[in-house]
Amino acid sequence: MQFEVYCDEVMPDLFTSQKPAGRYLMIGSLWLPAVMRKEIKDKIQEIREKHNTWGEMKWSKVSPSRLPFYLDLVDLFESYGLDMRFRCIAVDHTQVNMELHDNDKELGFYKFYYQLLHNWILDFNEYRIFCDVKSNRDPRRLQVLERCLFSSNLSSKIKSIQSLPSGQVVIIQLCDLLLGAASSRMNNTLKEGSAKENLVMRLESHLGRERLGSTPRTESKFNIFRIRLSGGW
Repeated sequence: MQFEVYCDEVMPDLFTSQKPAGRYLMIGSLWLPAVMRKEIKDKIQEIREKHNTWGEMKWSKVSPSRLPFYLDLVDLFESYGLDMRFRCIAVDHTQVNMELHDNDKELGFYKFYYQLLHNWILDFNEYRIFCDVKSNRDPRRLQVLERCLFSSNLSSKIKSIQSLPSGQVVIIQLCDLLLGAASSRMNNTLKEGSAKENLVMRLESHLGRERLGSTPRTESKFNIFRIRLSGGW
């Protein structure tokens, strides 16, 4: 079966900032069968027309006036059940030992990208992976990531990994929205009574959770993988 994976990140500067704005660097991914891409894009277009809302969809743009639009997007994600799945990795920057990554913060970032993707790639499937454009010191990062995923998943096919501008890819934008919701709980940035809190609560209601947070490995619809850099079970 052919799948597509759309990826984005939140707080990627936590590894380099002198005054971190949060605790967790988060990388997110939205997974769907390739045959569903056009249908999903068409439905997002219908939601845009319904609310007369245009431009890039982003977590940072959630506001009281746009809340109905973004609630419909969360409802759309829920409506597909396990045919549309979200997974993100939460990396506690205070526990990262850069010596394990040759003191190369960019290398460390892409090692965590690998961890995000590797464990959801299943045998006998084909995957195309799309990442938001990111300025890398080493322009070969995605090529190396693709090669590592290929080597560790010999019974599946990594067809391609490419970077695309999120402003032109609505499914990456939907990933941004879901990742923002997850990050807001993990990094404790929600303001009580805000439009963003209302959006997160709608998502939590759909998922049957009191609060978004780290999930078991077996969670399939909305998986938040908090990597344990200090070891343990």
